Amino acid sequence: MTINTLRLKKHEDRRIRNGHLWIYSNEIDTKQTPLTAFTAGQAVVIETYDGKPLGSGYINPHSLICARLISRDPQEVLDKALLTTRLKQALVLREQLFQQPYYRLVFAESDLLPGLIIDRYNDTLVAQITTAGMEQAKTALHDALMDAIKPSAILLRNDSNIRDMEHLPKVVEILAGNPAKMVELIEHDNRFMIPIWEGQKTGWFYDQRYNRARLKNYVKDKRVLDVFSYIGAWSIQAAHWGAQQVYAIDSSATALNWLQDNAALNKVAGKIKTIQDDAFKALQQLREANEKFDVVIIDPPAFMKRRKDIKEGLIAYKRLNDLALRLLNNNGILISASCSMHLQREDLVNILHTTGCTHHQHLQILEQGQQAPDHPVHPAIPETNYLKALIARKTI
Repeated sequence: MTINTLRLKKHEDRRIRNGHLWIYSNEIDTKQTPLTAFTAGQAVVIETYDGKPLGSGYINPHSLICARLISRDPQEVLDKALLTTRLKQALVLREQLFQQPYYRLVFAESDLLPGLIIDRYNDTLVAQITTAGMEQAKTALHDALMDAIKPSAILLRNDSNIRDMEHLPKVVEILAGNPAKMVELIEHDNRFMIPIWEGQKTGWFYDQRYNRARLKNYVKDKRVLDVFSYIGAWSIQAAHWGAQQVYAIDSSATALNWLQDNAALNKVAGKIKTIQDDAFKALQQLREANEKFDVVIIDPPAFMKRRKDIKEGLIAYKRLNDLALRLLNNNGILISASCSMHLQREDLVNILHTTGCTHHQHLQILEQGQQAPDHPVHPAIPETNYLKALIARKTI
């Protein structure tokens, strides 16, 4: 198999040598290797300006992240053999971490499989392919998964907006078997039915698993507010661990219907009240109604998906935490999370601190959380270190 060469500009190899896997379009020597010579998803050998090999990867000449490294060995390509090796390597870690088969099996670059996310629900896999290179390897991926995992069904949730940047169509399709509309998941002895075809992303947010486990120390006999509740990951577990009453807010009526079904499944439906509305509007209305809570959980979607979102995103996070603190009883607990990579942990700490000072309140940060270890951090790629969660106590 002949693989075309992609050459970098002079001095643009340092980041790759230091472990990064991405190559931007402005780092490519287009005089030696013009981008017009490549097709989306094509395998390439990546070389320095003077022709020294850095490894192999794939290219998309239409994307800002123009190429991704898949191996330091320039002879390797993204085929069944390499995919099987990487999948088995990923599986070893997850089986060491978790006793039950519910986890993120593949976390893209952190598992050396850029462009691929896979969540496991027992014998059903839900995957997202986000790059043209991984799309080209779809058949090999199917075969590798059958060898390494042997699932009964694989669903591709290839409907993420990130595929637009790779000029890929958005579609939900079956890769293997007959995936059910709803699949079961068990987390901390709670059962959930997950809408893998219609739910957000791949259906569940495994990254907050360990942060949700921290709830049990704070919710017994308490009144809890869960904002951006989705299908009840926080709400139902709060009720399970003894919360007296839980209010769950989400803008999606469909998500709240799924939440109520999951609440019934766990025999806590009587403890949970749902509010279908915009989160900011609902919080304001609760404040106007003089409602108070002992625990407030805010786990919003990313307000900063790109650098240009930082200014508006900071305003949103400040407003959200301000509203949450206004609804919190004295000695109450605020669990404030952010999945925005562009919001640094110290920024979230500062938001809580300055918001508390504005209202003459003192906040004690009791615990700090991050993404669960089935979302490992690649030390050379800051984008893989994205989730932060703070548990704070409000005092006067």
